[in-house]
Amino acid sequence: MGRDLPRRAAVVVIGGGVMGVAIAYELAAAGVRDVVLLDKGPLGSGSTCKAAGGVRAQFSDRVNIELAVRSLETFEHFAERFGQEIDLHRPGYLFLLDAPEAVAEFERNVAVQNDLGVPSRMISVREAAALSPLISTDGLLAAAFSPSDGHCTPESVVLGYAGAARRLGARLLPGCAATGIELADRSVAAVLTEGGRIETDTVICAAGAWSREVGAWAGVDLPVTPLRRQILVTEPVPDLPPTAFTIDFGTTFYFHREGPGLLLGMSDPDETPGFKLDRSDAWLPRLGEAMARRAPALMETGVATGWAGLYEVTPDHNALIGAASGVERFLYATGFSGHGFLMGPAVGEVMRDLYLGREPFTDVSGFDARRFERSAARPELNIV
Repeated sequence: MGRDLPRRAAVVVIGGGVMGVAIAYELAAAGVRDVVLLDKGPLGSGSTCKAAGGVRAQFSDRVNIELAVRSLETFEHFAERFGQEIDLHRPGYLFLLDAPEAVAEFERNVAVQNDLGVPSRMISVREAAALSPLISTDGLLAAAFSPSDGHCTPESVVLGYAGAARRLGARLLPGCAATGIELADRSVAAVLTEGGRIETDTVICAAGAWSREVGAWAGVDLPVTPLRRQILVTEPVPDLPPTAFTIDFGTTFYFHREGPGLLLGMSDPDETPGFKLDRSDAWLPRLGEAMARRAPALMETGVATGWAGLYEVTPDHNALIGAASGVERFLYATGFSGHGFLMGPAVGEVMRDLYLGREPFTDVSGFDARRFERSAARPELNIV
């Protein structure tokens, strides 16, 4: 590996998931020469390949909505722009609501979304049942739906960005782990890797759940905690009707069509932080309870496969985007708490602009990692 390692780079991106490859592509497309990306494993092999693949613009934070809308535009035209099919399906996202306070919150969210051009709307329980025929409507009060949301294949998005970045001259180096950052007078001087040293004056951390360690190498506090999330894929469901990407907001149980079956998941409030990538059965009783209540038709469906991945969680479940204070040219885009994949394209553009000293298309200053020191958290409601 050492002989293939460049001695110098204009910028080193650490992390080869969708965020990292999108950033590398946008930098190279803007004419930045000597872009290098490092990942300890194959590209997309961290959290990206474990994602459920959902893409949506139904958020409560205005900037998140803007990032998501921009990304949806890229996903819509991804095949023609990058020559890579991503299997984009847009059956819409359906949030099922069973509490008056949730209905009120979603009504406020939909108003903000509509103001930003998102075609979301509040709908009746009867309409929700038509959009997701497998659900039981017991206890539901209303639902929120946007027809422009959907899901696609994360690995294919990574392939598209990676290929385009390489064609533009970026050096993508999977299987080469970063091991440290060298500083000189509080400025980035080099990135240390298992294959050698790369001189650079700029680092962009897009390391997802592993970002806290990367930040620590440069003395930057990135409050990101790894938290295991698990996904199951069912066996084929006979006569499976068209169905929206359905989320039972009160329990976080969700499902969407995956080939002839369904992909489903749910958060586990008893999960403890850590880099746990093994599958556990501890969450299954709670999942079974939620399924029995909200989608009893699935109770007799067998499980074909499943996997575990890592959320990169911050204290307010919102991203960390910006440039470090006290360390020159250490930039970061991490901590998306489960919605990083769907925002990858837009964040690639934002990080390009921050690197070039340009004004991004949306104001991300509120996502500065130092907001927690100022008690300036900005919680995101629409997380799963």
